[in-house]
Amino acid sequence: MSMKMTKSAVAAALAAGLLAGTAQAYEAGNWLFRIGAYGVFPESDNLTNVLGTGATLDVDNGYSLGFNFTYMINPNIGIELLAALPFRHDIELSGAGKVAETDHLPPTVSVQYHFMPENSVRPYVGIGLNYTNFFNEDTKGALEGTSLKLDDSWGVAGQFGIDIDVAPNWFVNADIRYIGIETDAKLNGVGIGTVDINPWVVGLTVGTRF
Repeated sequence: MSMKMTKSAVAAALAAGLLAGTAQAYEAGNWLFRIGAYGVFPESDNLTNVLGTGATLDVDNGYSLGFNFTYMINPNIGIELLAALPFRHDIELSGAGKVAETDHLPPTVSVQYHFMPENSVRPYVGIGLNYTNFFNEDTKGALEGTSLKLDDSWGVAGQFGIDIDVAPNWFVNADIRYIGIETDAKLNGVGIGTVDINPWVVGLTVGTRF
C-alpha cells in the first residue's frame, strides 16, 4: 500500500482536529454517515508461477468514492456498513505488462468499538466480514481475446479509524482497513490459481451524525 497516502490522510484528519469545537458525544441510537475518497492497495505478486511459467500476476491499486453508515447501539459499540462505487484495477503479468482490467465492489459489515465517544477526537477499531464482487473482467495485450474470470470472495476485515469534530454534528474521518480477499482465477474456463489480493484500504471522509 502507499504509506505516503496513509500518513497524509491521517495527518489531514489530525490537522482538522485543531478546528474542533465542543465535543458532540455519541449516544445510543445515533446514525453516522461518512463519504469521501478511498484507495485499495493490494499486496504485490498476487499470483505467482502463472500456468507453471514462473510469471507473476499483479492487481494494481484502485480508487473510488466510498461511503458508510454506522448505527450506534450504545456510546461505545457501533455497527457499520461500508459501500462504494466500483473500484477499477489494472492487472499486470510480469514480462507482459497490462493484460486485463476488472471492477469490484467491496461491501463490508463491521462491529466497532469507539474508545472515547464523549470527546471531540474519537478513535475506534472494528472487525467484520467482507464480500467482494468482481465483474467486467476485460483482457488486454498478451491476453487479448481470452476470457478471464475472477470468483467472488468472502473474508475477514479489520480496521482502525478516527473521527474528529469540526462543527456541531459534523466531523472528518480517516480510517485504515486490512481485508482478506482471495479469488480463484480462470482463463478460458481453466483454473490458473488463487489470486491473493489482501489489500490495505485507506479512506479520508467527511461525516455527519443524526
